[in-house]
Amino acid sequence: MPLTGRAQQPERMGRVGVLLTTPENEPATQATVTTIAQALARFGWVEGKNIRIDYRFAAGDPALLKADAEELVGLAPDAILASTASAVAALRQHTRTTPIVFTAVPDPVELGFVQSLARPGANITGFTSFDAPIIGKWLQWLNDVAPRVTLVGVIFNPDINVSAPLYIRAIEASAPTFGMTVALDPVHDDAGIEEVIASLTHEPGGGVICLIDSFTITHRNVIIAAAARAGLPLIGGTPAFPRAAGLMTYWYDPLDQYAQAASYIDRILKGSSPADLPVQEPTKFSLIINLRTAKALGLTIPPAILARADEVIE
Repeated sequence: MPLTGRAQQPERMGRVGVLLTTPENEPATQATVTTIAQALARFGWVEGKNIRIDYRFAAGDPALLKADAEELVGLAPDAILASTASAVAALRQHTRTTPIVFTAVPDPVELGFVQSLARPGANITGFTSFDAPIIGKWLQWLNDVAPRVTLVGVIFNPDINVSAPLYIRAIEASAPTFGMTVALDPVHDDAGIEEVIASLTHEPGGGVICLIDSFTITHRNVIIAAAARAGLPLIGGTPAFPRAAGLMTYWYDPLDQYAQAASYIDRILKGSSPADLPVQEPTKFSLIINLRTAKALGLTIPPAILARADEVIE
């Protein structure tokens, strides 16, 4: 009998979609892409060898986000990593079976994405970005460094920020504690940004909170410049805001969360169900202050707050 050899089975090729809501050419977006690829590689998933990763970048455009979501689902990936609640909502329009791992979703239970944090129960799980105490911290920091602020304008794009009602409710609940009133300022374009920020100068004690969504991130330079011209302290947004001359932010580490999301992608590729992977909350937060901006606004940052800052931009 001749010897027969067993043909070596080819290594399984996984396919993953990644739906990001920020522009592809943003440095933060490129850092995200690198983080995802490196994290998957640590689990043995090397692009071009045993995994294909299809990226889409919606760049703060609601129409593009919908088109990207439909296209990614049509590729029939093993799983999709989705940044923000808006991306998850767009994907849900096209699938209730493809596993989805999210990041930067504030309250996935209230938004209807999962049944509970411990037992998501369907095809969606991931990593949250927000709870009410974080928003309370925004107001507390603003009150500590700019106690003259009594009117807070909240900037957001309602067309793309499906989480806005959750943030707004938390802001409105916390504002009376610090003697502040809240003005909701939905924006859709640069002209709208300029208009609502200028309107906050009609009364004394104005300040700005910028909710985090792909539109405000993409248009952050317009928001920051308008706030600077109006002499208004600006808090909120991602770390990119104070690094681009916003006053300050207090937020979780998004790159750490993308790396954790890659661990869930790995488990799904190896057979786990998202229904059994608990939703996890952020544990690492950073306070970033732009001292140049504070000085330009005539604000003195208390030494105790500077001591607590994770990053101070001189």
